Amino acid sequence: MQIAVTTPTGNVGRHVVAMLVRAGVRPRVLLREPGRLAPGLRREVDAVQVDQHDAEAVVAATNDVDAVFWVDPTPGGEDPLADHARATTAVVRAVAENRIGRVVFQSSVGAEKRQGAGEIDGLAQTEVALDGIGVDVTHLRCGYFFTNLELQLDALRAGCLQVILPLDQPMPWVAPRDIAEVAVTRLLSPDWSGRHVQAVHGPGDLTWREVAEILTEATGRRIGVERITDDAMRAQLGQAGLGDKAIEAIVGMSTGLREDFVPEQPRSVRTTTPTTLAAWAYERLRHRLGDVS
Repeated sequence: MQIAVTTPTGNVGRHVVAMLVRAGVRPRVLLREPGRLAPGLRREVDAVQVDQHDAEAVVAATNDVDAVFWVDPTPGGEDPLADHARATTAVVRAVAENRIGRVVFQSSVGAEKRQGAGEIDGLAQTEVALDGIGVDVTHLRCGYFFTNLELQLDALRAGCLQVILPLDQPMPWVAPRDIAEVAVTRLLSPDWSGRHVQAVHGPGDLTWREVAEILTEATGRRIGVERITDDAMRAQLGQAGLGDKAIEAIVGMSTGLREDFVPEQPRSVRTTTPTTLAAWAYERLRHRLGDVS
């Protein structure tokens, strides 16, 4: 089986590649900068330099592929939804023209809304487009990544996270490595076909208050959390240099899921994965936040 993996140096993709290699598979990895691969890994994969927004390049890079793990690349332009649309065009053309048998797509909790959830709407577009070509596809509806906290190291060092969700609203939190495990299991399993939605919810739903308590215990540094207004968050993002469309795409991921949203898949043994936030934070954050006096 020839398996292609996109974003192979990303939070999930790097684990997918390593797991496939350990399973005896030589994956074809698609990335903009092959030099970013770890030297030891380069001998175990076939690396193809490609921009996932370039449909022609993606079609060429996935020739003779049997299955693909597809992740829409992180938007880098002024309009994130337009970037997602370009990535969607690329994967749909590649799957259709190369007759790729199956796709495992990294989506998100909230994509089932189809619209009104900011950047998640772009993932919903990809889901709909893949469904439309009749490919065997599993959409991984992932919870909130633990690794998103690594984007807030300054706030963690200052001891206070700022969010726009209600502090007592629970939501699924998940380790990227656990997502990769689900993805690889799907890629290698012959026992499914058709369209599937597989939620990946982590070990438990957490409120932001609970997250702050867990981080405090795991890192040894007192960390609090406060809710700020939507406009205050917009102002912060604007000061960071983001444009209006990018700001609304980010803010919408919270505002679109904070009222009357119920995930399509309830938590179950199928959707629950093992890695806890406490274990992940102890390993990944404690040393990065510095010594605590």
